[in-house]
Amino acid sequence: MIFRHSFSDPWWNRAQHISQQGANSKQSEKPPSSPDPANAEAPITMVTVSVKWQKEVYPAVEIDTSQPPYVFKCQLYDLTGVPPERQKIMVKGGLLKDDADWSKVGVKEGQRLMMMGTADEIVKAPEKGPIFVEDMPEEEQVVNVGHSAGLFNLGNTCYMNSTVQCLHSVPELKSSLTEYNQLGKSNDLDHSSHLLTVATRDLFNDLDKNVKPVAPMQFWMVLRKKYPQFGQQSNGAFMQQDAEECWTQLLYTLSQSLKSPNSSEGQDIVKTLFGIDFDNRIHCAESGEESTETETVYSLKCHISQEVNHLHEGLKRGLKSELEKASPSLGRSAVYVKDSRINGLPRYLTIQFVRFFWKRESNQKAKILRKVDYPLSLDVYDLCSDNLRKKLEGPRQVLRDAEGKKAGLKTSAKTPVSTDSDTKMTEAEESSSGSGEASKSTSQEGVLPEKEHQLTGIYDLVAVLTHKGRSADSGHYVAWVKQENGKWVQFDDDNPIPQREEDITKLSGGGDWHMAYICMYKARVVPM
Repeated sequence: MIFRHSFSDPWWNRAQHISQQGANSKQSEKPPSSPDPANAEAPITMVTVSVKWQKEVYPAVEIDTSQPPYVFKCQLYDLTGVPPERQKIMVKGGLLKDDADWSKVGVKEGQRLMMMGTADEIVKAPEKGPIFVEDMPEEEQVVNVGHSAGLFNLGNTCYMNSTVQCLHSVPELKSSLTEYNQLGKSNDLDHSSHLLTVATRDLFNDLDKNVKPVAPMQFWMVLRKKYPQFGQQSNGAFMQQDAEECWTQLLYTLSQSLKSPNSSEGQDIVKTLFGIDFDNRIHCAESGEESTETETVYSLKCHISQEVNHLHEGLKRGLKSELEKASPSLGRSAVYVKDSRINGLPRYLTIQFVRFFWKRESNQKAKILRKVDYPLSLDVYDLCSDNLRKKLEGPRQVLRDAEGKKAGLKTSAKTPVSTDSDTKMTEAEESSSGSGEASKSTSQEGVLPEKEHQLTGIYDLVAVLTHKGRSADSGHYVAWVKQENGKWVQFDDDNPIPQREEDITKLSGGGDWHMAYICMYKARVVPM
């Protein structure tokens, strides 16, 4: 007879657990004094019965009455293939329970028991032998696993690892880095920036080619050389750093190095991918002064207060701020109000939750733990300037028609490109899916051609960088990244863990667990 259970079998483990509980219970109920062993009769613990199941009869099945009935059910599972939870065994007084007392059940020697239940299906042997992942070439392993490699923590470097994993998910950035070389280096680019760009390129390549964790030693050494603050030590150990600062400094370096020697503003890959243009109106109610200015930033700030419960609210509040500066007409300092509107959108929208602030009482950075919800899809249309809204109206209508067509609805007659072929409409459906297909139509420089694809102001979440802990200078950073196959993976340093999409938006804060610190959204684009 081949027994199905083993020491790792959950049914056997449960039987052992019930048995131990019974033993503990009997031990606790033991009377203070025991009878004379010479006069005591040895209890009979083994009873032989027969069991009828369907058309089969199993004679001579032994029951160890010192063990709970669940062990007996495991025996029957070995014989019949019926799992214990499906077994219905008829005894005196009803059905046999897993933890029943055999002395009260009253099973007798030679008794026939009736069992009902459905057996598990017999698993057929595979036609082909198993292929082990470790026997595959390294490149095939990456494809089969469905995600890139993790990164070893070199000593409080989780802030760096999580930043790298998020930016590594941008295919256009990887494409530009692949084409970067010494000959394409700008003459005014300093050597440390060049080395950091090369180290980033090489690290991205290592992540794509490996399944086993990668040690980012070269990248870390160059990062510390370029930005010494990341090499701070305390008691001989490297200190935890702010992931947002690492993200900002790395993008700034790449924005300088990935420009072509004769680049124009339209050829700035990092600005195209991440840059956000603002139109600012600055006015003083006291003096009546008013001025306008433009600026480019690489992330939106979600300011958190008691009134902010959702990302969109925090972004909207962040568009209006007060500043104090010298007033030429008043001859003294005055309060100015700064109203901002987005006038240019990127391919990837980066959002920082402003969770850390300087606490004077303790002379350190404190963390705001308040829960702020964020969506899988974000529409920033109402944060844009009037001029940008007009540009977005056409692409948004194309996107609505594409999604309506996909749902079986009639398209709008006002659609600017409604007379185009079905090919463009199909491309629009693919772009609106948020699956990353739009990135495959990138040009050689890694930038989506402006005339072929237009932004809609709608973005889909593709990466979340979280922080766990009470301080920016401590705790733990983790990256949660959407892969090209649409699956989410949690990159906890060298340990990639698959995650469900519905769990990603639960990283919104409200406690000491992982909470979103940086979110990265990818633009939905349509062909025009």
